[in-house]
Amino acid sequence: MNTPTQATAVVLFAHGSRDPLWRKPMEAVVEEIRFLAPDMVVSCAFLELMTPNLCESVEALVQDGHRTIRIVPLFLGMGRHAREDLPALCAELRLRYPELQLDLQPALGEQPEMVRAMAMLALKQDKP
Repeated sequence: MNTPTQATAVVLFAHGSRDPLWRKPMEAVVEEIRFLAPDMVVSCAFLELMTPNLCESVEALVQDGHRTIRIVPLFLGMGRHAREDLPALCAELRLRYPELQLDLQPALGEQPEMVRAMAMLALKQDKP
């Protein structure tokens, strides 16, 4: 087993799409995290229509020796996927990996910093 360079790994969890270009913003967040925290291990996972799924992402991190994984839902709100599907997936992962600490975060869109950033962007006026 490999020794992880960082105690906690991050999985950005998003819905997924048939359009391959849809994942570009998620990959941009991954790259920004890697820029801000070069030692942080970060990956994406998708609920459907894209790979890897959450189980595959977590399994790869566990195989690399990670024992704490923070799951960050890239959803604007706590809809059914974030409120029901994701907790059910995490419950399955906890049964499969009882030694694993899963830190499930709230949907990013409900974080005060994100609400403020979206409001500021909505108010931003392009300069001629």
